[in-house]
Amino acid sequence: MSPFAATDVVLFLHPGAMGSRMAGCCRGAGRRLWVTSGRSAETKARAAAEGLDAVADLERGVAEADVVISVCPPSAAESVAGQVAATGFAGVYVDANAIAPATTRRIGQRFDRFVDGGIIGPPPAEPGSTRLYLSGDRSTAESIAALWAGSELTAEVLDGDVGAASALKMAYAAWTKGSAALLATIVAGAEAMGVGDDLGREWERSQPGLNERVTRTAAGVGPKAWRFAGEMQEIAASFADVGLPAGFWEAAAETYCRLAPLRDADTSTVDTLVSLLRAEPS
Repeated sequence: MSPFAATDVVLFLHPGAMGSRMAGCCRGAGRRLWVTSGRSAETKARAAAEGLDAVADLERGVAEADVVISVCPPSAAESVAGQVAATGFAGVYVDANAIAPATTRRIGQRFDRFVDGGIIGPPPAEPGSTRLYLSGDRSTAESIAALWAGSELTAEVLDGDVGAASALKMAYAAWTKGSAALLATIVAGAEAMGVGDDLGREWERSQPGLNERVTRTAAGVGPKAWRFAGEMQEIAASFADVGLPAGFWEAAAETYCRLAPLRDADTSTVDTLVSLLRAEPS
């Protein structure tokens, strides 16, 4: 049972496509806040659509909040946590970013009450589509999970300490986003070596469905690549920390860096991905 009352306030930092939908599903909060300062018109539209209450700046939002939930690009996770910690926030801080366990533990040391979170799945649209894994002090994590009881987002508490939820996210994304980067790089390499069409025909014979996956990867991953570069670096650090090779994901980070110009695109094509990957890095 959650100790949070219906009047408690949850502040979401910073609600992009995932964070805004998570906030919209957060039925256990009395109020759901977001900070407008420095945010785009698109973010403002998403927040309004989810019924979030706007506050002008971080200090005001933190002063009102009982819980702060960070959902931001991995590269910004420590900076965002530092800004919140500097205000003297005494509530529960939830880091739900795609970051390495070691990064999570550093962030957790800034707060007396901290929950580690890892999100797997798309922005939640229907029950069962998306999971928020939580770890740390069990009673506190269960209280956070209860904020989404009965919603489209499934919140589950792991048995591990702070770092467990992040570790699960890192291991999962190492395959899903790591393999997408590998596939895109292979296609670009085949084109560069003059055998792109030949590889496509061979895949039709021996790897049914792989050509279709390339097309889906181009359309879905390309516009998100700017965020995935930092995630790959966090994955590389996660594996290096346990004595495993990290080069796979360091290379994937470079792949996604080359695709960063697609950030504002609605979608992308295989040809666009190949062109960007073959271009000389600036």
